[in-house]
Amino acid sequence: MTQPANQPQNEHRIDYIEFPAAETAPVKQFYSSLFGWKFEDYGPGYTSFGDGRINGGFRTGDEDGRGILVVIYASELEDMRRKIENAGARITKEIFSFPGGRRFHFADPAGNELAVWSDR
Repeated sequence: MTQPANQPQNEHRIDYIEFPAAETAPVKQFYSSLFGWKFEDYGPGYTSFGDGRINGGFRTGDEDGRGILVVIYASELEDMRRKIENAGARITKEIFSFPGGRRFHFADPAGNELAVWSDR
């Protein structure tokens, strides 16, 4: 959808945002008709979008109730995980693979859950 994230200008920046959705079809129709966003489905419960500047996704089955998830890019995922944990954050989901890369989740000092991903 957009340029690969493994470029220096994307390092340690917000690169992706995920939203919960009861169904993906209505949100795809809504955002594509209003803003021209392009979508790509990854199974029945997930669709990603590109708005020309930032990418994101809508997920169904929000069983963990986390709401909106901000995702930051880091080329060296394990190194960033160590730095985040050493800074006092709590790792809420260990590194896992998904189509397109790997990521982990953490809670910041205010309790907000964020994620860090890498395509490496």
